[in-house]
Amino acid sequence: MILSDTKILAAIEKGEIVIEPYRPECLGTNSYDVHLGKYLATYKDRVLDARKHNEIALFEIPEDGFLLEPGILYLGVTEEYTETHNSVPFLEGKSSVGRLGIDIHATAGKGDVGFCNSWTLEISCTQPVRIYAGMPIGQLIYFLVDGKIEKYYNKKGDAKYTQRTDKPVESMMWKNSF
Repeated sequence: MILSDTKILAAIEKGEIVIEPYRPECLGTNSYDVHLGKYLATYKDRVLDARKHNEIALFEIPEDGFLLEPGILYLGVTEEYTETHNSVPFLEGKSSVGRLGIDIHATAGKGDVGFCNSWTLEISCTQPVRIYAGMPIGQLIYFLVDGKIEKYYNKKGDAKYTQRTDKPVESMMWKNSF
């Protein structure tokens, strides 16, 4: 079941959902709009290796924007820090962003109950497009969890993305054993 605006607001008031900063005008019928943070990153190497730590080059989006180029994976971040304690957050792109040919996530649109952080975005584009810090970039949709939760994400010993940050975080696949 997807939470409605009134259910999202009630969950925020109870502390079951945290959004910082919270802006009432960003609450939609059944979602909450999030914005692009001021940091982007690209991988330093053209060829990535899933078993190695692939380093990123971090940079700030200039005030006059940044031109995304096709064929490059950019890591972005949401301005908003979020927490979810009883629902599963899904991050989807806004239709206006999609109509500019921008994808905001390659595979990681679902969060876990207990995820407490800003969202790293996996940004790609179909043609060159200028983006700006603070622009609406996506929307969070919350699904109610049915049943008792044994392992909250922020309590798992092997959770890789728990350090609070306002910057994009590179893949931690290399920490897995395979």
